[in-house]
Amino acid sequence: MRSIMPADRLHLLLPFALPAAADASTALYDIHSPALDKLIARATLIERVAGEDFQRTLPHERWVARQFGALPDGASAAADEAPLAPYMLRADGGEPGDATWACVQPVHVRIAHDHLVLIDPASLELSDADASALLAVARPLIEELGVRIEAPQPSRWYLSSDGFGTLAGASPLRASGRNIEIWLPHEAHSGERSRAWMKLQNEVQMAWFEHPVNEAREARGLPAVNSIWFHAQGVARPVRSPFGMVLSDAAATRGLALSAGVPAGAPPASFGALAAAQRGAAAGHASAAATPGGQPAATLVELDPFSAPYIEQDWARWNDAFAALQTDWFEPALAALQAGELAELGLTLCGDTGSVTLNITRGDLRKFWRRRVLASLFIE
Repeated sequence: MRSIMPADRLHLLLPFALPAAADASTALYDIHSPALDKLIARATLIERVAGEDFQRTLPHERWVARQFGALPDGASAAADEAPLAPYMLRADGGEPGDATWACVQPVHVRIAHDHLVLIDPASLELSDADASALLAVARPLIEELGVRIEAPQPSRWYLSSDGFGTLAGASPLRASGRNIEIWLPHEAHSGERSRAWMKLQNEVQMAWFEHPVNEAREARGLPAVNSIWFHAQGVARPVRSPFGMVLSDAAATRGLALSAGVPAGAPPASFGALAAAQRGAAAGHASAAATPGGQPAATLVELDPFSAPYIEQDWARWNDAFAALQTDWFEPALAALQAGELAELGLTLCGDTGSVTLNITRGDLRKFWRRRVLASLFIE
């Protein structure tokens, strides 16, 4: 194991950066991305995972779980598995031990014409103070039902109960904006709804009805927090990191890094700020992972400017995020590759069903005969 130094190998994980083929003409309207176009054209295709329309997990969740070895033995690249709650708990300051945990989040469920629609939890603007007040009401109800609860972060709880068995829930962003019926928690092997979960959910919903926090939110024009959402259930496994460092705001990704013993920190705003972010994350760590060949392992940077506009189908805002990424990351990364300052760049572009992973070296940039285009990556 060698001392930590800023790595010259970089991997960018970009959730919701890859529109579905049906949305591509709208999403990419008037986008100019010469740097990304060149990177894609010259890259080596490492992996393409198509996924399926009704998988309950998201491709970037499955990707990080697989990279760190958090999936059940024998799970394939397309398996609908992302048991990330124990690692999220660790990132939030808890200790999962060997218990089975699920992540539970306060949410707003909107009544549509003839169905219920989940709203993206990130759009709730729920303060820690309001989340703590709602949690104070919900906690005794949950514990009375024999469910263990840990909530080191007030708007993200972790529940453990034998009554949940092999309950499978959908990622909130998988269900957001859609009829929630098919995304509700169900037993993974039988498809049946869990009575234990339904009872707990109903207890919390009733306790929050006309709660002062919700009355104040509605007076400010904000949606009420009227339900809870269950997802990511699993048990922590020993994991290992293919990366020497992880820079991400996602609790699951940071928790996997912490569990694997590699430095973790927040993602920098730009490629130019990467070295400083690496030094900050490395503080207090004496060593970092290396590849089997002995060279320092790549730094994983997860950037997520796309999720909210993608879920809301706000393609103008998605375009703006794409343009900023072009300026802040793709152009300087390409320049660093050309100058030999960056030895290797990996890109994992995800949509809401599938993902594509590419790898580019300085030598690849000279392979002028490669002609791949961005449109060839779209997931049908």
